[in-house]
Amino acid sequence: MRIAIVAESFLPLMNGVTHSILRVLEHLQERGDEVMVIAPSTSDTAVSDVVNGAFVHRLPSVPLAGYTNVRVALGGVSRVKRILADYAPDVVHLASPFVLGWRAVQAAHQLGIPTVAIYQTEVPSYAARYGLPMLENWAWNRVDNIHLRADRTLVPSTFALNQLRGRGILRVGMWRRGVDTARFSPTKRSTAWRASVAPHGERIIGYVGRLAIEKQVEDLAVLADLPGTRLVIVGDGPQRAALEAALPNAVFTGFLGGDELAQVVAGFDLFVHPGEFETFCQTIQEAMASGVPVVATGRGGPLDLVENSRTGWLYEPGDLEQLRGYVQDLVGDDAKRRAFGTAALASVQGRTWPVLSAQLVEHYEAVISGEALVEPATTPSHPVQAAEFQATAFQAAELQPAEPATISVTSSKGLPA
Repeated sequence: MRIAIVAESFLPLMNGVTHSILRVLEHLQERGDEVMVIAPSTSDTAVSDVVNGAFVHRLPSVPLAGYTNVRVALGGVSRVKRILADYAPDVVHLASPFVLGWRAVQAAHQLGIPTVAIYQTEVPSYAARYGLPMLENWAWNRVDNIHLRADRTLVPSTFALNQLRGRGILRVGMWRRGVDTARFSPTKRSTAWRASVAPHGERIIGYVGRLAIEKQVEDLAVLADLPGTRLVIVGDGPQRAALEAALPNAVFTGFLGGDELAQVVAGFDLFVHPGEFETFCQTIQEAMASGVPVVATGRGGPLDLVENSRTGWLYEPGDLEQLRGYVQDLVGDDAKRRAFGTAALASVQGRTWPVLSAQLVEHYEAVISGEALVEPATTPSHPVQAAEFQATAFQAAELQPAEPATISVTSSKGLPA
């Protein structure tokens, strides 16, 4: 099979999108498929043009204002169309499409090449968090038009499935994310590392992720004065300085990867994730694979990953007292915490990347053959998610998606149209 992957972001930037692409590339390389990745350029000259057997075609790009390690590809549809026409792939994989992906889905459509779009980032909701609510409707219009044009959209969670279906996007199926249960494991727990950050035997409360506005890490301040605990923040990003000032007693490790990250996650007593805009949340799955129970906000991807009163707790979005109460419940009860951690570990068994990547290839083959997607409607059981689904489903009855106006956006976020 000949596959073109259009990546909104890629190496050297490591995030959820890049991580997923790398795991998929490993699988495609093992299968012997031919793959090209189209991605924004980078100023890092040490980055290879070949990654896991795939050639990386870099497009000129500019850094995103306020988030300089994220780059936005320049150019129009015609440039992407020429690249795809020359490569002649059997299918185009759109990885978290928004800017470059919007051009690619148009180009592929014009060339008659089938497309599989991976909905992975709730970009429109970021607009309000970044103080740009006037762009939220425009961003949803962009998302609608990309996924209405794609032959198939794959989402990682029930919440995302219902969210897009509620907007009138019906060719949507589920494709979750794998987890490396050999790398992330309770066996990686290090007493030496734990003693280095909690010398008096404190219970370690951990967070892993980007330190950016949309992650709402500042909400963890409600845990700062819990007796007998130590807060550890793993990750980096534009909010780091502000968060270090707001959480002076927390341990900030910076970005970690590989076995170092696995050791730290296994060393947590409890994992917390306050972000409300996760379509999946891979770090929750990695914590669970490490035998660590989770307290997360009850919206988005965590709804599918965390089972209340078994593998962790989900709190109502914005209810920080409930967050604090659930954390207290687990750090104060060793037996319950261990039981939750054991259940969390059991819940992620079988979710390996080879299994998930094989499922993705089946979706490729289906769109190439023109096979229709038949997916039963899924309404979530969690009351917060169910209410939101009912609202968006009601709106969908009158939704008439249209081509977005040709505009040039030069906002402080630097997003081209």
